[in-house]
Parts: sequence; structure tokens; C-alpha cells
Amino acid sequence: MPKKECFVNATFVKDALIIENSDAARELNNQSCFGNLDGKTLSISLMEGLYLLEKEKLEVYDGRKKLIEQDKYFKKAAKLEPNFKTRYKVFKDLRERGYVVKTALKFGADFRVYDRGVKPGEDHAKWVVFPVTEGETLTWHDFSAKNRVAHSTKKKLLMGIVDDENDVTYYEVGWVRP
Repeated sequence: MPKKECFVNATFVKDALIIENSDAARELNNQSCFGNLDGKTLSISLMEGLYLLEKEKLEVYDGRKKLIEQDKYFKKAAKLEPNFKTRYKVFKDLRERGYVVKTALKFGADFRVYDRGVKPGEDHAKWVVFPVTEGETLTWHDFSAKNRVAHSTKKKLLMGIVDDENDVTYYEVGWVRP
């Protein structure tokens, strides 16, 4: 079976993927809001990279220009990022629902999510998202801290809960003043 032509080629560098600036890279960024474009390169997160690999829009190479297959990519990414599998399930689900999903480390959350039709830079993200597994335990202190992060960044808190069947259920949490 002939191999499908990929949209772009990326190089796995440390904890991100780097794509040379090209029409295809700019289209990924402009049309689909993947990565951060900085003049010469497009840098995309490991989550975005796996999503694009699954969609056959991307091929990933190591520093020696050797192709990294999807299963090896997943293992490598999971070693670099904690809770990668659960976080990726939530990331993928949100992207497939039409939302733009970006990292939110500077906000103290896993992701920031923009409402449908809104691009980063045009408006602020609507939610900060914390992916968890169904059986995971959160203390009230942890839960309150997550809610404070959302409140202090003027975003809504969205808990993405991945169950045993890998389905994702979302709970939006907010402050209530009696």
C-alpha cells in the first residue's frame, strides 16, 4: 500500500517538535492554530504532534533524520510528560469537538481552551482544563487550588474526566457567592 503524502515533516527536539517555516507549516498554524510560529520555525507541543501523526498530517524524525513511528513517539512523549495518556485523551477529544487547545503551564493548568471559532490572540481562552482519570482522587485542597487558578486567570474551570472506556466527561466548575 503506498504511503500517504504527509502535510509536513517535523524534528523531535527535547520536549517539542520543530517544523521548518514553510507554506504547510504556516497553514497548520494559521488555519488550525497548531503550535507557535516564530519566524524561521513552527514549534508544536508533543500533544499536537501525536494528534497530527494520527491524522497523517505529519511525519516525525529524530535528530539523525530517522523516522519515528507513532507507537515509539507515544512512548517517548509519555516518558517526557507526566500523565500523557490521560492528558492526550482530553486534548484529542476537545480538538475533535472543534476547540483550539493550547498548553497552560504558565497558568498552572494543563490546557487552555478557546471557544469554537476563536483563535488565540483574537480573544482570551474560555477555560483552563485539568484532565484526570475516573478513579483519581483529588483532595478538597487540590480541587480548590484548581478553581483558584481558573478564577485568578478569569477563565472557567473544566475538569476532563477520562473513564475506563476512554470516554471523556467534562464538568465546568465555578465560584458561587451566596
